[in-house]
Amino acid sequence: MNVVASTGKDDLAMVYIARNSAGRYIEFVESLQAPLPREKKWVLIVSCLFGCPYCCRFCDAGGSYHGPLSRQEIEFQIDHLVAKRYPGGFIPSEKFKIQFARMGEPALNEAVLDVIAALPERLHAPGLILSLSTIAPTGCENFFERLLEIKEDFHAGSFQFQFSLHSSDEVKRREIIQAQTWSFAAMAAYGRRFFRSGDRKITLNFALAQGFPLEAKKLAAHFDPDIFLIKITPVNPTLRALANDLRPVFTHNRRGQDIIDALRLCGYEVLVSLGDAEENAIGSNCGQFIRSYLAGSKSFCMEGSYSYELEPHGSTR
Repeated sequence: MNVVASTGKDDLAMVYIARNSAGRYIEFVESLQAPLPREKKWVLIVSCLFGCPYCCRFCDAGGSYHGPLSRQEIEFQIDHLVAKRYPGGFIPSEKFKIQFARMGEPALNEAVLDVIAALPERLHAPGLILSLSTIAPTGCENFFERLLEIKEDFHAGSFQFQFSLHSSDEVKRREIIQAQTWSFAAMAAYGRRFFRSGDRKITLNFALAQGFPLEAKKLAAHFDPDIFLIKITPVNPTLRALANDLRPVFTHNRRGQDIIDALRLCGYEVLVSLGDAEENAIGSNCGQFIRSYLAGSKSFCMEGSYSYELEPHGSTR
């Protein structure tokens, strides 16, 4: 695996493109939460698949799937970023989060579990927090059972588990997430098994688009506010979101306070994560594969989306 290009700003977010020996490409990300320095919070977002078999309406990774990454290919992404920032191997960040949430649904790759189980011994990182985001596809029950066991054995209290819902209406959800997934009842049942006293609450994530409702009472019928919290993010300007005319409900200028108030009235903790607007230009917010590299362009620029130049890299490994 070689890093072939990167784009971004060291003090905000960097996106890296890597290629394996078979000529398959992935991207991975490191980001900061301004104004916090890297020693306070550092986030790595890694890919799990070469593309994705699902075609969610706002994600550019879908529609071109070439299989799962190996354990070594996943670990390469983490090792590359750690070696770049902390060549001595000790990671002093008070919160060092590794998210399995970039390209590809992680539940389709058993190697993700091997990486998660091994990380406490592979990394010298007292602040390690692991985060896995899933749409909960059907047929992956064995993955989730093993994940529960690994979390209990190695990561109790330091694991951030997330269901990506995007609407409180299960029918409307299937319009965005074009895959067979667990029902809300099945997700809630798994969440009750996953959560233990002292754990982080399980996140219900909504990249909320206009026309896709988020109704507090419908959620509360399934998801206990003592176990689940709500995270709301904007629909970022990916190519697929723009093509499908998905417009965000939450922006820097519009916060949807009525939605937040209704959720809090039902007892939910609510996080609104809009990110830095400049991250849309970099592409670290979007979950979008940087197609400009594959197209042979030195930069990628579209209205509302990326405008940072790509820096080519030589072979690194």
